[in-house]
Amino acid sequence: MSDDNPHSANGSSGKSWAAKLLQVFAGEPKSREELVDLIQDAEDRDLIDNDTREMIEGVLDVAELKVRDIMIPRSQMVTIDIHQGVDEFLPIVIDSQHSRYPVVTDNKDHVEGILLAKDLLSYGFNMTEEVFSLEKVMRPAVIVPESKRVDVLLKEFRSNRYHMAIVVDEYGGVSGLVTIEDILEEIVGEIEDETDAQGDDDKNNIRRLSQSRYSIKALTTIEDFNQYFNTNFSDEEHDTVGGLVAHGFGHLPQAGEEVTLGNMTFRVTNADKRRIQQLQVSLNSDDDGSPESEQ
Repeated sequence: MSDDNPHSANGSSGKSWAAKLLQVFAGEPKSREELVDLIQDAEDRDLIDNDTREMIEGVLDVAELKVRDIMIPRSQMVTIDIHQGVDEFLPIVIDSQHSRYPVVTDNKDHVEGILLAKDLLSYGFNMTEEVFSLEKVMRPAVIVPESKRVDVLLKEFRSNRYHMAIVVDEYGGVSGLVTIEDILEEIVGEIEDETDAQGDDDKNNIRRLSQSRYSIKALTTIEDFNQYFNTNFSDEEHDTVGGLVAHGFGHLPQAGEEVTLGNMTFRVTNADKRRIQQLQVSLNSDDDGSPESEQ
């Protein structure tokens, strides 16, 4: 029987990746492991690309995560005290460049509300103690427990149209905060905006900690790394330092793992389930590979 489909000559080339994926799942996987294997097989057969596979696996991961797994810890929260004057809290907003700030009383266990940086724009140059009050501008704070499922929280973020929640432990103490961006990054990877350091600026990607230790963003290109440290790592197989180090491990490492390449020890300081994000580099010898002194 003839086929009138104009795409028949190309097989399934006319189908969306979603349709192709449903075709792969026709065997009805019985477990999460089987489902992951099918997704990997779909990529191997070019039914989906690498980015699509990572995104699907990210969705599966989110379904198993609790808020405590992805929250920004209490120690890293940037807060504003409700008793601070304009001249006290405005430098905090300018320096940190966040879009939302928990407003607290006395300490981080007493969150009174959330300040949106955009709400300050309407005051312009008239933001004085006489016309401005944090109590009038701040929004209500949303409180969620550490044990809340991340996928459930994402649905609440979307349906209620809020972007930040304060996370509390079983005793009611504040243990951190979580944003909708934190959840989305678990699915699609790191999201950078205009205020993030640009990947092609090695001065932002490489920060000196001591005479022989450096903090390195994993997305730093090998070319920039070689130029900074006067090294000669090959960039034929990998473009970034993160890819080079992962290859050196032979597996995707977790935070705390170390590997020595040349005369340098690379320690993973931050990584998720899909990629290395931050590294600490120690120079094992002063005779070779040391960068020139910073200006």
